[in-house]
Amino acid sequence: MSAPQRLPRPAPARVLACGAYLKNAACLLDGAEVAWSPQHGDLDAATAREALAASIDALLARSAGPVDAVAHDLHPDFPSTRLAIALARRLGVPAIPVQHHHAHVAAVHAELGLQTPVIGLALDGVGLGDDGRAWGGEVLRVRAGAQAHRWRRVGHLRPLPLPGGDAAAREPWRLVAAVLHEAGRGERIVPRLAPVVGAAAAGTIATMLERGLNCPPTTSAGRWFDAAAGALGLSVRQTADAQAAVALERRARAGLDADPDLAPPACGLDPLPMVAALLEVDPADRIAVDRAAAGFHLALADGLAQAAIEAARGPSARTDAVGDVVTGGGCFANALLRARIGERLRGAGLRMHAVDPRRCGDAGLALGQAWVAASAVAAGAC
Repeated sequence: MSAPQRLPRPAPARVLACGAYLKNAACLLDGAEVAWSPQHGDLDAATAREALAASIDALLARSAGPVDAVAHDLHPDFPSTRLAIALARRLGVPAIPVQHHHAHVAAVHAELGLQTPVIGLALDGVGLGDDGRAWGGEVLRVRAGAQAHRWRRVGHLRPLPLPGGDAAAREPWRLVAAVLHEAGRGERIVPRLAPVVGAAAAGTIATMLERGLNCPPTTSAGRWFDAAAGALGLSVRQTADAQAAVALERRARAGLDADPDLAPPACGLDPLPMVAALLEVDPADRIAVDRAAAGFHLALADGLAQAAIEAARGPSARTDAVGDVVTGGGCFANALLRARIGERLRGAGLRMHAVDPRRCGDAGLALGQAWVAASAVAAGAC
């Protein structure tokens, strides 16, 4: 265990949080002190699941008193969720589910000691939404302090089908097929992708999309980054986490270095027309690819920032407006996206809050879970 983290403000209840599925870490929130477990990695490995169970026991052993609740992700099938529910039953305390993207925003709320309601931009690969669908490009309105467990979704990126479900996160070519289908160009899937992955694979995915078979929709910002990288020929299959997005950001930086005043296309919260247009860029034309990658970054950032600005103004400027925007989720490890959104928010007179990019993803999620659950316990909402 590392040295405890100190928060600017104490939580109103003692909570153990079990984290999520990827980059898992658990924590014990006790007043203003946060004790963290080591990072266990992804819970698909038996060794990671065993390490999480051992860490939970170690955190309980160092607790100054009995915990009031155990917090976990909303997804019922995560090993961390199952461990949390079993632990809560054993201890006789509530097991409190916390929506994934709400937890990302709440982690920043807790770490920075914010006391005001915020608009949250939560951008990542995936997290289960309260509608049972895969989220990941979210605009949330989140309360603060004793109301930190209260939130609502006020916007999101356009959903994109995932042919083959989780397999699409590892193979951006599938997302290229999804973009072609959504843009009404399904007949181009096989001619476009057969030279890359084979006619059989391309044809199977085209049929799945046409029939809506195993193509769950997601609002994930991460998948839109993968789709853009695939459209520009930068990634077919990923062998490392965020490999396609990193390649896309690298080319975008080259594009902005060559043209700092590049004007992006309009995007809003619907990246489909923009990503469909990337399919017309010649992957062999390095300058064109660099410019297109830069335009994608700027346009997506501008669309998300504008959505946050409009949400911050609220339906009634006098009673609903907020001045703070919190950013969280693994996509904010992208420095170009982070900087552009911050620039746009500050230009609109809003304050942008974030934690260290190394903790913006799921490795820091447990703190947000614990913070929300502590608020729910104090409010009697569990």
